[in-house]
Amino acid sequence: MISRRTFVAAAAASVALPAHAFEVAPIYRPQSVSIKKDIAPGQLLILPRAHFLYFVTAPGQAMRYGVGVGKAGLEFTGRATIDVKKEWPTWRPTDEMIERDPGAYGRFKDNDYVQPGGPGNPLGARALYLFQNGRDTYFRIHGTTAPRSIGQSVSNGCIRMLNEHVVDLYNRVPLGTAVTVL
Repeated sequence: MISRRTFVAAAAASVALPAHAFEVAPIYRPQSVSIKKDIAPGQLLILPRAHFLYFVTAPGQAMRYGVGVGKAGLEFTGRATIDVKKEWPTWRPTDEMIERDPGAYGRFKDNDYVQPGGPGNPLGARALYLFQNGRDTYFRIHGTTAPRSIGQSVSNGCIRMLNEHVVDLYNRVPLGTAVTVL
């Protein structure tokens, strides 16, 4: 039988774990997988319902990453290109986000405050900005401060990745990379 002292100590230790100690489920860790051979190398393919992003590395081969995606009704679908890449990006919620959830984003209402990049920024370590026909869609593929959201549909539409995974992807994809979100 476990003593009260052991139980309390174990509970306190589990609460004290840093956020980076979170382990994503093995299925959402980056891994090389087979993919349809007709998808050209160098593209990103995102399957939101499965919570996967594929970077096609060769005919029939891709690097697969687990992602968090937009809540129902907020998700991005279609084709885009990565026209901007940023390390430790700044962030400001859209006006729609502020209106939809003033409790979470009230500090941004009626001002032009932009949260500086850094470990506490919701966009995390890197951001890949999705554009259509030269116009910013305001959707991003980015890191996250909420690692438990990987494999979930909880964002305001962006594609979230663990910071170490988005850094890996950021280093692999050039500007102009085609992105298809199904």
